[in-house]
Amino acid sequence: MPAFPTPDTDLLSERLAAIPGLARVREAAGEMPTFLVGGAVRDLLLGLERTDVDVVVEGDAVALALALGGEELAGGRFATARATMDGVVLDLASAREESYAQPGALPDVRPAGIDADLARRDYTLNAMAIPLHRDPELIDPHGGEADLRGGLLRVLHPGSFADDPTRALRAARYAARFGFRLESETERLVREADLGTVSADRVEAELMRLAAEHNARVAFELLDALGLISLPDGGGETIEAVSSLLEREPWQGVADRTLAVHAAATGRAPGAAGGLRDLRESARELAAAVPERPSEAVELARGHGGVELALARALGAEWLDRYVAEWRHVRLEIGGDDLRAAGVEEGPAIGRGLDRALRMKLDGEIAGRDEELLTALDAARE
Repeated sequence: MPAFPTPDTDLLSERLAAIPGLARVREAAGEMPTFLVGGAVRDLLLGLERTDVDVVVEGDAVALALALGGEELAGGRFATARATMDGVVLDLASAREESYAQPGALPDVRPAGIDADLARRDYTLNAMAIPLHRDPELIDPHGGEADLRGGLLRVLHPGSFADDPTRALRAARYAARFGFRLESETERLVREADLGTVSADRVEAELMRLAAEHNARVAFELLDALGLISLPDGGGETIEAVSSLLEREPWQGVADRTLAVHAAATGRAPGAAGGLRDLRESARELAAAVPERPSEAVELARGHGGVELALARALGAEWLDRYVAEWRHVRLEIGGDDLRAAGVEEGPAIGRGLDRALRMKLDGEIAGRDEELLTALDAARE
């Protein structure tokens, strides 16, 4: 269960002072009511560092961001902007309230005060604020601090998942990140969430955020248990294996961890085109292969992306360790120009010659430029 000291004025002041850029926000905002909100407050109470901070103003957020040297992200009804201060990204928004014309639709928004802005949020732990324009105090109208102390994830209102079903995916992300459990009524509502009312792009964006989490396996397994997604057989173990794999040599940098975790959980790449290729099935085929020679291994692995290779290794293709560490880096000392200079005409013969030389070099049957050239010329002239 999370533990943190009572958030009195001194503690809040101390932790606010440790967040770069907030002093300049206060100065630029003047008397305009300005608040640290959402996840930034949650993490401040938990004593966690953040590289992004959310600020809400009862006024013109875009004007404040521009005064800080930032940029407008969205004007009109959303009025959001961003500024970077001392390495910390500040996301600024005008306080607003929301309504939804239909389930899953983007919200209709209206200017409002901080209380209404907090009431529109997803979970109690994200519905707290600390004023920046006056002495700090915890504004907590929905009991977020108590839920933090109790390790509970509690939805703010019963219609929250109907308004935005992607909040149900967020539940798994927060539960995994903080080790929280879902409050009983929240769990019931999560199970009833209908992801079909929102666009595939919005669902995909949440799954990618989830895949980026350190405890992604826990989050995906929770989604599976709640009936929101179906993990493939062994999906949890594969997520764990691929995450661990990409943290060690020689696999570091071979594939993006988030993409690999997403593929382990879903079997595909993100986006509409991802459904065209079953990455897990391709990885299983590689894992089942038993190449007898390095050249066979290179031929098998060629054309597969880093994510597929990492999945295959996670599924047991131990031979890929040597492919990644050694065999994929093997290059000939000769090239097509050398064959043309020796009288080979432009065409398939050049490729045939270079391919045989590379295969024999991989298998240790030839070494050095002279042997490579002789081997390539013999193959090209066949």
